[in-house]
Amino acid sequence: MSRIFCIPGVLFIFVALVLLFLSSISLPYLPALDVARTKFGTEVLDSGAQGMTELRLGVWAYCYYDQDLDRTCTTATPAYQVAISNAAKTASVIIGSSWTRGLAVHPVAAGVAFVAFLLSLSTHHVVTLVASLFAFLASALALIAFAIDIALFVFLRHQVDILPNIDAKTTIGVGFWLTFVSFLLLILGGATVCLGRRHRQKRTDGAATYPIMTPNTSEKKSFWSKFRKN
Repeated sequence: MSRIFCIPGVLFIFVALVLLFLSSISLPYLPALDVARTKFGTEVLDSGAQGMTELRLGVWAYCYYDQDLDRTCTTATPAYQVAISNAAKTASVIIGSSWTRGLAVHPVAAGVAFVAFLLSLSTHHVVTLVASLFAFLASALALIAFAIDIALFVFLRHQVDILPNIDAKTTIGVGFWLTFVSFLLLILGGATVCLGRRHRQKRTDGAATYPIMTPNTSEKKSFWSKFRKN
């Protein structure tokens, strides 16, 4: 019955693991799970010699769409940079690799969450305690990844706004929210598994220390012996 208290925690960690796994794949494999994106209006920006109407930044690469809505993605790499200029090429900005290198924390957090999920399946008291610790560690890594996502989003918006005569709108991508939700779920999962372990430990200690009452036949005999006839 006490195992029921740990089941929600296991589910929280599992869902967080799935979300972190998806956000770690990101671009160029899953273009919909980007960290940040910018849509350009009538003015078309050039990245190198290519024009684009939308730019999406992911964990491993970036993708852009041209006027025909054809998508082009760069090769996956742990650190990439993006060069953006206006249509007249009178001004340009660069999203340097220093802003994208930290995105590699996402798969690290997913790996730690996977270990936490495996450990949470155990019924041993010590193992479940370690599972909750790994869940909290994964949540800390997810928080770091989320902070890096925020920094990249703010910097992208700032750099795009520098370009003159550009009607652009920078928004948060789906991968951004997946990381945030996984952080919350890992916190809940680690806390729930820890509370379930404490509840199970209290039940075990109570069963071990509670005295077992057995009838004392010797006292009964001595009591009834008073009424015996000699």
